[in-house]
Amino acid sequence: MPTTLSTDLYEFTMAAGYYAHGELGSATFELWVRELPRDRGFLIAAGLEQALDYLSRLQFTREEIEYLRAVPALRSAPDGFFNDYLPALRFTGDVWAVPEGTPIFPDEPLLRVTAPLPEAQIIETALLATVLFQTSIASKAARVVAAAGGRPVIEFGSRRAHGTAAAALAARGAFIGGCTGTSNVEAGFRFGIPISGTMAHSWVMAHATEMEGFRRYMEVFGEESVLLIDTYDPIRAVRGIGRARMHPSAVRLDSGDLEVLSRQVRQALDEAGLRDTQIFASGDLDEHRITSLVDKGAPIDGFGVGTALSTSNDAPALGGVYKLVETTQDGIRVPTLKLSAQKETYAGPKQVWRRTVKGAAISDYLGTSDEEGPGDTEALLEPVMLAGCRVGHRRALDTVRSDSLNAVRALPETIRRLKKPGHYPVQVSEPIRQLADKVSERIRKTRH
Repeated sequence: MPTTLSTDLYEFTMAAGYYAHGELGSATFELWVRELPRDRGFLIAAGLEQALDYLSRLQFTREEIEYLRAVPALRSAPDGFFNDYLPALRFTGDVWAVPEGTPIFPDEPLLRVTAPLPEAQIIETALLATVLFQTSIASKAARVVAAAGGRPVIEFGSRRAHGTAAAALAARGAFIGGCTGTSNVEAGFRFGIPISGTMAHSWVMAHATEMEGFRRYMEVFGEESVLLIDTYDPIRAVRGIGRARMHPSAVRLDSGDLEVLSRQVRQALDEAGLRDTQIFASGDLDEHRITSLVDKGAPIDGFGVGTALSTSNDAPALGGVYKLVETTQDGIRVPTLKLSAQKETYAGPKQVWRRTVKGAAISDYLGTSDEEGPGDTEALLEPVMLAGCRVGHRRALDTVRSDSLNAVRALPETIRRLKKPGHYPVQVSEPIRQLADKVSERIRKTRH
């Protein structure tokens, strides 16, 4: 969980500046992704629950305020900023967001924050880090799960994640993206995600013989055991298991040519009368290796994916932004935008509508929040926090996962493919374009 200090220093210098000049009126910021990573046709929104928990608990401690008072860059800030403003600060704003598990596309807001300007500014970094990380992992998981073609995928990447906090949140994002479980016990405890585990090579190596290790493991865990068989020789291991009349639920392969080995192991299992024993594969897997194994008909019943999933290794960071789109001056709403080259933004609060036909997503419509929206469409952003209080119900995480899987299936096949996906149509409304032109002209006149 991020704290009030989980932010960049400039958020505080700006907040102190706003306070010093009495700029405490309402402002609206939106969080979105400018462009998709390579070979991504869509993203899966995730991380909203942790973002809302952070906002609900936003409160400065005395120690945090005293630390900020001693920061050289804040020495010129008014005493009232430390004595009055920060001690009383709570998040009092409104948040609209797309539900977790929703496929989203560039320029579409994942969430919209309207709050007093300093409040909305201070929370920028934490919101970006919280939402974008899980969105990145959920999006990667959706690709891996699609590649597995209905076979279960377990998230195995905690030991390669960027810290233990990231490991648990990666497990959550991966579950939203479609994984059936995780090896991370903390994620199971905190989020109710099914946890799964087998054994490590060290268990086998800690015993005098491989078969002794298998026997002792099964004495404890019975026929639910999953035995790791590639410490020495997978085929010899299977034959030994058969001779010992052990009946593990599955065996795991973690190295080597998984296509060839899985065929050999399947044959050996069948010859030993272990036709119900499944084969689980792991070891540097990603969506492309899994696709190859599935396409070649490798007799693998499930996959464990680690590093590639918990770090989204081919696209480890999303180009997400949190930008000011409107302020309130003397009670009047004033839309604003950026004109920076290649970083232009649209002005004003926005809404996204999705058109579906017979359960299939056809296109999106990006419009102003004041628009009605086209017929036969559904608005994606919904209120999740009003006046600093959460609204609506919390969906169970397994419901989020199920909804996510259904939403991905509803996307066009060209958007879901793993390489060179097509472009999903997002229409920008005429009112948005007109507003952008109007605000741009106003800014140019003011600048001159």
